[in-house]
Amino acid sequence: MNWDQLRFYLIRLKKAPVAEWPRRVRERFFISLLRAAPSLFSRSVKPPEADPKLWETLHFPSLEGAAEASVLGRILDGEVFCLGSGESGLSRFKDAWPRRFFSEIRLDPEGPDIREAWEPARLQHLTIVLHQIAQNPNAPDAGSLKSFVRDSLLAWIKDNPFLYGPHYVSVMECALRIPVFFLALKVLDTLSQTERDTILRALFEHAWITRKRLSLYSSLGNHTICECVGLVFAGALFRETPKGREWLNIGIRLLEQECGRQILSDGGPVEQSLDYHGFVLDLCWFAVDFLEKNSLHDCAGLKKRLGLGEEFRSAFLVRGKEVPRIGDSDDGHAVAPGLAPQRNLPAPEPRPLERDFSFKSFPASGYTAIRGSEGVFMTLDHGPLGMAPLYNHGHADALSITLHKGGAPFLVDPGTYTYNGKKEHRAYFKGTQAHNTVAVDKKDQAEQLTGFVWDKSYQVSWSRRDREDDSVVLEVAHNGYARLSDPVFHARRMVFPRAGVCVVEDSFWGQGRHEFELHYHLHPDVRVEPHGEWLALTNGAEKIFLALKKKEFSVIRGTREPFFGWFSPAYGVLQETTVLRAGLGGLPEDVCFTTVICTREPEAGPDFEGIADSDD
Repeated sequence: MNWDQLRFYLIRLKKAPVAEWPRRVRERFFISLLRAAPSLFSRSVKPPEADPKLWETLHFPSLEGAAEASVLGRILDGEVFCLGSGESGLSRFKDAWPRRFFSEIRLDPEGPDIREAWEPARLQHLTIVLHQIAQNPNAPDAGSLKSFVRDSLLAWIKDNPFLYGPHYVSVMECALRIPVFFLALKVLDTLSQTERDTILRALFEHAWITRKRLSLYSSLGNHTICECVGLVFAGALFRETPKGREWLNIGIRLLEQECGRQILSDGGPVEQSLDYHGFVLDLCWFAVDFLEKNSLHDCAGLKKRLGLGEEFRSAFLVRGKEVPRIGDSDDGHAVAPGLAPQRNLPAPEPRPLERDFSFKSFPASGYTAIRGSEGVFMTLDHGPLGMAPLYNHGHADALSITLHKGGAPFLVDPGTYTYNGKKEHRAYFKGTQAHNTVAVDKKDQAEQLTGFVWDKSYQVSWSRRDREDDSVVLEVAHNGYARLSDPVFHARRMVFPRAGVCVVEDSFWGQGRHEFELHYHLHPDVRVEPHGEWLALTNGAEKIFLALKKKEFSVIRGTREPFFGWFSPAYGVLQETTVLRAGLGGLPEDVCFTTVICTREPEAGPDFEGIADSDD
């Protein structure tokens, strides 16, 4: 064990609740014993005799969507879902890690990204083919499609013996394969007895190790939801055995617990990631539909919480399609790309605009969605860092904003890039300087301990006021820099004084002299040009205008030393982008940034005094 690994475990131990410590010790002992004497567990890992009626009578959840013919064709030609690196990344990973017991595998920061290796091993490309067969069982190509899935699935099981190789490092990945095995048993009606037993055994083994290594205590999160789904499917299949009933009961209990914890009272995400929120909702609907279709559980309480989650998500849809990428995202899917569980929810009713802007705030999760005329959509982040105690997927982005117009992105969260690889890349994309807010002394609003662990989290306050002049004021503040030897507090005030205009005022109070840097990160497609006293930002046919009071922005794009000005549109993909930066130094009370954002052609220069006056 090298120093980085030891440091990681010490940090996790420090952050973990005391009740977790004995469980961690037991798990390490169990893994050591499993590796040294696997024969001790041979009986418990052996699946019981299974009647085919068990899976024939169980209904698979209904799915929405379908693969395009071109996608299906590429899958049949051997293409798998590889995220950013493509199949070359998979080859590098296989070369780096031949078959080894899963606990022996160590990640090299300069080596392949294990997340990219895991993606095709979720076997969700086979789910797409299986869904196609189930939808068209009498199609002329049904036989060849069944043969393709059978051969691919059996080859994967052979090439990845139980507990050996990278695909058993995370039990979340094991759990996500269980529904694929289940669907294969249902759809592939031409399997031989030996082939059926091979798939059934793999399903049982995956459920067994998932149950043994559940993500609990400080590891609770979307991983736990994945594991619940796997246990529910496997438990239903083996529910006539004590082990199967245990899996089913644990899966349901944890699903209800985590659905209520990870989807907050206002429907927002406890993990402070909009993409993972959608992932969790998909997973929960997937499990709920399965449980209800097979009369295994009353899901009324789950559905009520999920309804809140859907209301939250609908408030952040851009042009009714996708949400802004705020917080971590690894581009994962609950079922498969292009497929999602059915929800059967009523379509949200369109909300009329309040004045020129409409505001929808979610105090528990800490987000406000702002919609304006001409397709303007903004977000304001006034939420916590993430899910305690580790804050795994949160970014230090308090008071950050994003802005779209006509569906075109202008001010953006820069994304995630990768979870592994160079530490400075992970630190940058999580850090405060990579978001549309103010950084003090080039520090983050909280302290990064590892790529997934934060320390010294912050608190955010928020309020909304409607003024007599028919405008709205949003006021937010955070204490992330109160930890400095000379503490500093940051407040952001957003005023919407008239149609098409938003004023962003950043002010500070505290002690000592500091360096303050305001950043606006632009989408790579945005062009920046001077326009009188304004900066004109253009993306396709859409345009907005920015101006800064008594200060000019410097324009920075894609530097390596220091690493700054980058955007990640998808996991593993890196693009240069433009950042508008303004810096000021001095005592906190003497520093202020006032930005005017005009979402339509301005008639004149920015009237800072006329539109950014104080509330008397």
